Amino acid sequence: MLLLLVASALVSGSEVAFFSLGPADLVALRDEENPSSKRIMNLLESPDIESGPRNLLATILVLNNLINIVIILLSTTVTEALIPKGSITPTAEFAINVVGVTFLLVLFGEVIPKVYATNYNLQLARIMAAPIQVCQKIFYPIWKILVEIGNLINRKFKRSSSTNISMEELEHALELTDNHERTDEEKKILEGIVSFGSKDVKQIMTPRMDVSAFSVDETWPDILHAVLETGYSRIPIFKGSVDEIVGVLYIKDLLSHFDAETFAWQEILRAPFFVPANKKIDDLLREFQERKTHLAVVVDEYGGTSGIVSLEDVIEEIVGEITDEFDEEDLIFSRIDDFNVVFEGKTPLIDMYRVMDIDGEAFELAKADSDTLAGFVVELAGKIPLKGERFHFDTYTFTVEASDKRRVKRIKVTIENNENSTPDPL
Repeated sequence: MLLLLVASALVSGSEVAFFSLGPADLVALRDEENPSSKRIMNLLESPDIESGPRNLLATILVLNNLINIVIILLSTTVTEALIPKGSITPTAEFAINVVGVTFLLVLFGEVIPKVYATNYNLQLARIMAAPIQVCQKIFYPIWKILVEIGNLINRKFKRSSSTNISMEELEHALELTDNHERTDEEKKILEGIVSFGSKDVKQIMTPRMDVSAFSVDETWPDILHAVLETGYSRIPIFKGSVDEIVGVLYIKDLLSHFDAETFAWQEILRAPFFVPANKKIDDLLREFQERKTHLAVVVDEYGGTSGIVSLEDVIEEIVGEITDEFDEEDLIFSRIDDFNVVFEGKTPLIDMYRVMDIDGEAFELAKADSDTLAGFVVELAGKIPLKGERFHFDTYTFTVEASDKRRVKRIKVTIENNENSTPDPL
């Protein structure tokens, strides 16, 4: 039984070991001439790169289940031999034969080997390549039937390439394939990809009050001076008020007219692209690609302008902040210590999560329509709070440091679940 338990651990760990090899590992294995590297690549790519992994996985699953079944049968036989029938209650017998054996199989046959394989995938893959290759030939009739049944079901119920995968499944896959070779930057990008599809446009947009937009009635000298002052390459143009965007002015369309004394600049406006505030940013990215545009006007349920969102805003959710020589460094937070940070009220909640290194799940579940820190505090207070007021949520304290009759301007966030945090006196 002990030998079978070791065999179960090795086979179970090999599943993670083989399928967590990264592109760099596979390239290195292809270039190596030693037998273990060739065996690994043969298992993954024979007869082809699509069928190889399926055949390997089927072989591993058949082996693992056969070993586990034998362990259960042996444990039952041993228990019956050592403990006379009727000497213990049926409940105790059930606990020994089912609960005890299941615990051993899960702990020593699944959890420990898979944790080990995550950190030492290449080493374990080299060790197990030869045994699995032999077993693949021995159990060919069994795993081949399983693979064919799987292919038949797949062909009959084939899903489109746009199959939706839940965020929980992606997070689990990310944890399963994590290893010490992955850098912090790579982890951040992968985490950004995982949470990408769950974010709305309103969470990343530039709010209306921060949008640089101009009236369609501006004269040529005035509009030329204004666009040069902003430093932006695309500017929304409105008629009457910002709620009625009639076009987008591309600065590159003005380049050939900079020296002109007069120019009907309204004639070169591009049609605006409107999107609802609750649109998912992964859908927005596809539309940006299809329309070959970089800017969208975000509208609310009444058709009014809520803000704007750019292709850069979307991409930053994956790769992080993108800056160039024209971007101004706006100070949106000030870190007092590890447990106290002062934010501007307009700071998006998702930026607060990043700065304070929290997952933000509690905030996302509790908030209503707010997507900024000030909006969340207003929801907590049920009013526009005054300077000095404090509000508690979960393990956080929000202290209003600046506000007026219309909005909250600055907020200090304190993490209270650490004895080292020292909240300021009232």
